[in-house]
Amino acid sequence: MIGHDTCVTRRHLPHLQNGGKTYFVTATTIGWEILSPESRSIILDTCVRDHEVTCWIHQMVVMPDHMHLILTPYDDWNLSLIMQRLKGTSSHLVNRAAGRRGPLWLGESFDHILRSSESLSKKIEYVRENPVRRGLVTRAEDYPWLWPGELKP
Repeated sequence: MIGHDTCVTRRHLPHLQNGGKTYFVTATTIGWEILSPESRSIILDTCVRDHEVTCWIHQMVVMPDHMHLILTPYDDWNLSLIMQRLKGTSSHLVNRAAGRRGPLWLGESFDHILRSSESLSKKIEYVRENPVRRGLVTRAEDYPWLWPGELKP
């Protein structure tokens, strides 16, 4: 039987790149590694620093073993470059802070183009409520690794 990590890293899914589109992206740690609170803060800060630089982040959450982002890349950026930058920088900073080495994230992320404003609002709600569904908090706004962003005007 092929393990989860092996299966995911072998997929090499095609990633559609459409300018002006909004994406729902999930990145998972290798082996579902549990991130420390400090690591989650580093990852959140890394992503928020790229908000309004490479993309508009509508919503994001860093869970114990994965992160969800809803983002719209800016014209000069594509999703692959943004995710490479976010995962690479956060991995480097987490490794340095934790005194560890090696990759943190699976190479493959799941991404989905959101096709309507209704889909966007449903995905934002899904991301916001993820910590509640997992039993980490009773109210989404109490989860420290949730970044609300704001809807693009």
